[in-house]
Amino acid sequence: MSKITPFHVAIPVHNLKECRTFYREVLGCEEGRSSDHWVDFNLFGHQLVIHYKPKSEEELHANPVDGKQVPVPHYGVVLPWETFGSFSEELQKKGVDFIIEPYIRFEGQVGEQATMFFLDPAGNALEFKAFKDMTQLFAK
Repeated sequence: MSKITPFHVAIPVHNLKECRTFYREVLGCEEGRSSDHWVDFNLFGHQLVIHYKPKSEEELHANPVDGKQVPVPHYGVVLPWETFGSFSEELQKKGVDFIIEPYIRFEGQVGEQATMFFLDPAGNALEFKAFKDMTQLFAK
């Protein structure tokens, strides 16, 4: 695998002020450039941009994975194992309402990982995960 570089993702939000507060105060993202219609954030070293888009009535889709309903689409970051634990505890203390509570998948197997899912105030699904052994990120 080549050296990992930061990704860039831009997502729609119908309430820029509320989402700006969520990403800054709840997720702890440092704010970068902004305008009246978008805001850049540092999401664990990656560039996340929230863009204003009027609210739509699209329903969140989910697919069954591990006996749970995983929201599609979703995005997030693969964190170091120790960071996942402290980050998930911090989110719980802040009262984040999880779609899928933090748990361990494939415990004791190849690809053992911690994962959790929740929504931002605009209804965008986020997944944060961590691998017990980061070299198994793409293991089959």
